[in-house]
Amino acid sequence: MSLGETVEKIESLSDEQRECIENCNEATEVCEWCADECLGDSDMEECARLCRDVADLASLHARFMARGSAYSATLADACAEACEACADECRDHDADHCQVCADVLQECAESCRQMANA
Repeated sequence: MSLGETVEKIESLSDEQRECIENCNEATEVCEWCADECLGDSDMEECARLCRDVADLASLHARFMARGSAYSATLADACAEACEACADECRDHDADHCQVCADVLQECAESCRQMANA
């Protein structure tokens, strides 16, 4: 069973929450990839650091939403902020992995903002 199929089985989640979980999981994956690609390049250190922060925050936020944590909205705000900062950093680099990361993070930031304001 895929992660998306598992998320669909959690009956307590709204469609918006499901979408946010999927966006957070995608952000986690793309940030891990981007950070790994940035390793060893001193011009990419900040990008790698921000990607690692987002990967951790997005993964944690997805887990908080899945279990209905009362702290999910607070974490959603932090995740959105980190996604936006990382996307801005990634857009400053020409590397394909950074451009893909920036696009994914913009979507994640938007859905996390919706969760923070829900």
